[in-house]
Amino acid sequence: MEFMSAAWWSALLAIILIDLVLAGDNAIVIALAARNLPPHLKNKAIIWGTGGAIVVRSAMTVGVVWLLKIPGLMGIGGAALLWIAYRLVADDGGNDEHGPMATTFWGAMKTIVIADALMGIDNVLGVAGAAHGSFDLVVIGLLVSIPIVVFGSKLVLKLVERFPIIIQLGAAVLAFTAAKMIVSEPLLRGVFDPSAIARWSLYAVCVAGVLGAGWLATRGPRQSDAA
Repeated sequence: MEFMSAAWWSALLAIILIDLVLAGDNAIVIALAARNLPPHLKNKAIIWGTGGAIVVRSAMTVGVVWLLKIPGLMGIGGAALLWIAYRLVADDGGNDEHGPMATTFWGAMKTIVIADALMGIDNVLGVAGAAHGSFDLVVIGLLVSIPIVVFGSKLVLKLVERFPIIIQLGAAVLAFTAAKMIVSEPLLRGVFDPSAIARWSLYAVCVAGVLGAGWLATRGPRQSDAA
């Protein structure tokens, strides 16, 4: 693709739109993972977490052709993302530095990078496809995603502090994203492609399952505190 040609600009616009649509999920998980950190560490976690996630995503973009050949990749990533969505909404005490509820900087960083790597699969595939093999467009796409995720995370974090219910909404968004990844798995194409009912049933089960499991996980500690 010729640099700065009409086709190049068209591809760049497509990449920016992909980043705007798909980076929202990443901003949500970063904000939720950082919400329990002390105030002076929140911005640090967002910036460094996004930087680490971009490094991971860059490596994934370089190997996108190889990734496409791995059977079951989207399905496995979706299942793992469901677990992360559950852990984000389940308040099990908030002292596990290895979980999404971590109150330590490195605990939050770990969650951010892992979750972004899982959710970044659809972003990487979309950007690589829109770039049509143009490496400069792939690099621009990665650079564009950085401010979108950083500023989006800060906005979500401020809203979470004022409206805690956004935690449940964020977990629902992540669960829906996970379900879309599972539905997009080529090995399961015969199950979901011909049936819209099967697709929407999976979306509903994933969202309801994550929120329901999170509610059950928080119910016990709350009853103990009340007692």
